[in-house]
Amino acid sequence: MEQLSFFAEAGKRNGLPTDLLDYRPEVFTAAESEQLMRKFIAEMPWQQKLIKMYDKKVLTPRLTIWIGDTGKDYTYSGEKHNPLPWTKELLMIKNRIEPLAGTTFNSVLLNYYRDGNDSVAWHSDNENSLGEHPVVASVTFGQVRIFDIRNKKDHSLKFSVKLENGSYLLMKGGLQENWEHRIAKSTKPMKPRVNLTFRIIK
Repeated sequence: MEQLSFFAEAGKRNGLPTDLLDYRPEVFTAAESEQLMRKFIAEMPWQQKLIKMYDKKVLTPRLTIWIGDTGKDYTYSGEKHNPLPWTKELLMIKNRIEPLAGTTFNSVLLNYYRDGNDSVAWHSDNENSLGEHPVVASVTFGQVRIFDIRNKKDHSLKFSVKLENGSYLLMKGGLQENWEHRIAKSTKPMKPRVNLTFRIIK
């Protein structure tokens, strides 16, 4: 697997398909990221959902919360999620990344990865409610985790991105239609990570 190098001190982006992805480290400072992560972990009403996978229901190997504008329900893996209201911290994050994305988001999925055992399997964010060519912005606080991407038709076409603390990743173009992504489990010790994926529910 090609390992792309994304280190804030070097600013390396070798081989990044810019028509599909825009990665930016240090959009949030280390101090901001630490404060936000601690607040989210301590105060958010995290849930562990039952989802349908391979014709059976399993608990998600991470905790989640769906937040957004009124009426922006989100259905994925056979489960409907009703949005909780925005917090001032989430609105601050949204306002900071929207100029980078060039769009306005109306919802966000929060994911809490407690340790290396928490993960998300190969998938695409291509639900009907997201419309064609969905734009999804990912913000990471806490532990660096490897974000794997592979082509749906040819799994030999794949690469990985290190999502750093305080970083921003925009998924755009035909990424969701033609590629899938995951955060794999890790055999190495991992500290907590909170990831926010901002979306537009049509």
